[in-house]
Amino acid sequence: MTYQETLDYLYSALPMFQRVGPAAYKADLGNTVELVKVIGDPHTKFRSIHVGGTNGKGSVSHMLASVLQEAGYTVGLYTSPHLKSFTERIRINGMPIGEEAVVDFVERIQPAIDKIKPSFFEITVAMAFDYFAGQQVDIAVVEVGLGGRLDSTNIITPEVSVITNIGWDHQSLLGDTLPKIAIEKAGIIKTGVPVVVSQKQSEVARVFEKKAAAVGASLSYASDMYSIEEASPDRFNVLWHNEIVLEGLQPDLKGAYQRYNLLGVFQVLKRLTRFKVSEEAIRNGLENVITNTGLKGRWQQLGVKPTIICDTGHNQDGVRVIMRQLQQYPSNQLHMVWGMVGDKPADGVLQLLPQKATYYFCAANIPRAMAVNSLQKTAEVYGLKGSGYNSVKEAIAEAKKQADKNDLIFIGGSTFVVAEIEEL
Repeated sequence: MTYQETLDYLYSALPMFQRVGPAAYKADLGNTVELVKVIGDPHTKFRSIHVGGTNGKGSVSHMLASVLQEAGYTVGLYTSPHLKSFTERIRINGMPIGEEAVVDFVERIQPAIDKIKPSFFEITVAMAFDYFAGQQVDIAVVEVGLGGRLDSTNIITPEVSVITNIGWDHQSLLGDTLPKIAIEKAGIIKTGVPVVVSQKQSEVARVFEKKAAAVGASLSYASDMYSIEEASPDRFNVLWHNEIVLEGLQPDLKGAYQRYNLLGVFQVLKRLTRFKVSEEAIRNGLENVITNTGLKGRWQQLGVKPTIICDTGHNQDGVRVIMRQLQQYPSNQLHMVWGMVGDKPADGVLQLLPQKATYYFCAANIPRAMAVNSLQKTAEVYGLKGSGYNSVKEAIAEAKKQADKNDLIFIGGSTFVVAEIEEL
């Protein structure tokens, strides 16, 4: 098969959560275990860091990979979903897996695929682990796809596990209370493996403490040890127990919410005892995440006059932080290009959006996307007014046409809306 034929086979033959939603979710690890056994259990042949949580796990994964790369290690990075190209999911030192490697892997295990009938995500996890083992990475940073306890990535035994935070997302699959969601996230905590929780949240702290005690894993809350203070508008000092340990840090990931993620990164690096990481590597890694890893869509500025910003934040906690961030950007008028998925409740997010903005409602080109008329109708309940458009591209074009040079255009609501931005 050609590369495109291989992707077509994966997309058409295997259920893909990003496209079809909960129907693709496999609530057990059986397929993954069976699949990696066929290829020699590659996940046992490299060291790893496991990154879970509701918001921020992608940013934390990229930050850790960038720092370790700056420290001179060969670093694998597995994340999901991809924005532009499937190969973004699997990287070594920032370089995506080659198209030939994707084709070769699928052809090599196609009999097993036909027999086991794994999901799209289970295939990509196996592909990543096989690639990292074959390329003999020093360490791989592995981001959880959904949840944790039953996520396909949860077959690894990492050096450190990290959980960023717990928020409302995927309630239909993970639970209808924060403690229930935390139980699923805590499923990545393993016997004897240190676990770092970035933010201590009173509602769920007991869940993590109980699980860590049950399996003999040392638990630490990064927010109890580290803090961030503003040194200047775009520079931070990082403090450990109120003493500065890194002065004048200028991260290239600009969202204010990245401060929470930084705390977890510093504590993970402290617990990663097998790997030596200098202060210089930490600074260079955190100031060059985008260059080193190719991360896109995290509070990314795409234009000026008017200012154009996109962000992949899509659940209540993520959108709440985005709204606070937007308030710090002076503009005459805010234009919101907005689309959402249809298999999650929209009300909790829409009620957070500003009524004074002009809205351009759209739907990403995936089956999961919420229909524009449904989104527009629900948004009107919360006083959000605007027009509907046939595509993300059309909505962005109209926002650019209507916006003055002193206005601000924000594009978001769904990872898949951001993925269709041509300038990304």
